[in-house]
Amino acid sequence: MDIWHGLEQIPADLEGSVVTIGVFDGVHRGHRRLIGAATRRARELDLPAVLMTFDPHPMSVFAPDRLPPMLGTVTTRADLARELGVDHMLVAPFTAEMAKLTPEEFVDGVLVEKLRAAAVVVGENFTFGHRAAGTTDTLRELGSGRGIEVDVQGLLTEDGTTISSSVIRGLLREGDVARANWALGRPFRLSGEVVRGAGRGGRELGYPTANLYFPETVAVPADGVYCGWFTVTDDPDAGPLEGDMVPGTRYITAISVGTNPTFGDERRSVEAFVLDREADLYGRHCEIEFIEHLRGMEKFDGVDDLLTAMDRDVRRTRGIMAPHQPTE
Repeated sequence: MDIWHGLEQIPADLEGSVVTIGVFDGVHRGHRRLIGAATRRARELDLPAVLMTFDPHPMSVFAPDRLPPMLGTVTTRADLARELGVDHMLVAPFTAEMAKLTPEEFVDGVLVEKLRAAAVVVGENFTFGHRAAGTTDTLRELGSGRGIEVDVQGLLTEDGTTISSSVIRGLLREGDVARANWALGRPFRLSGEVVRGAGRGGRELGYPTANLYFPETVAVPADGVYCGWFTVTDDPDAGPLEGDMVPGTRYITAISVGTNPTFGDERRSVEAFVLDREADLYGRHCEIEFIEHLRGMEKFDGVDDLLTAMDRDVRRTRGIMAPHQPTE
């Protein structure tokens, strides 16, 4: 899959496309329905399927004080789009200049001139153009005069919930990762580089953890303890790991999100204790997938009480995750 960073990277010889447009943060099940409709129509018309996304999030221009924490990076979007059969991804920088485009300018300058769109697939809540003046009705009207099919998909609603990125963020804030995973259609995951934490997990407690820190712009589940998967995702050029872990292999992990109140550490971190494995992970890139919430964050009276809770967390993690562990 090709990734075009900006309109200027779209090939001049592109003869046509089927386009789906949105931020696609998290690429949840509702997004997948849009992408599926676009890829199917692209195959029918023998044209490439293009996913048009925006970076940064449009709210960074409209209302930066209300910018939501993101469910994934542009790289995450690209990886998931590739799995769903998208041929090209256009990452359009959302700037003040783009925000000022009228609906007609957006359609003519982007969809007609650059993408040669034969069809466009959007959700029913799609808006575009200056001050969101363009609606799906506007898109249909403009498209009909330019030979562009417009397919407006209804929002995906199940079990009384309309699936959206904002709903998923709310579920993560509540620590309900199981429900968030249901809405996403996959486990929620965080990725980053392992750094040195307070050092107490290995030295004092016997539970060495891989520590990651994230800015407030990244969506992280509520403080608490979870179980899930841990994968080293380094490029092969990073070299072999020192220890008994293999890059690309998923390992059962107990995950702690939050500060360390027992030790007075106020830095909020994500710490993963990989069961039954040891490796030097400092400086390595990893991915953590959240499967189930075990308990909230607690402050213990002493190390013994903390160790008892951690032992219980590990036993629960093993019981929940072991049936899903592939046989080696």
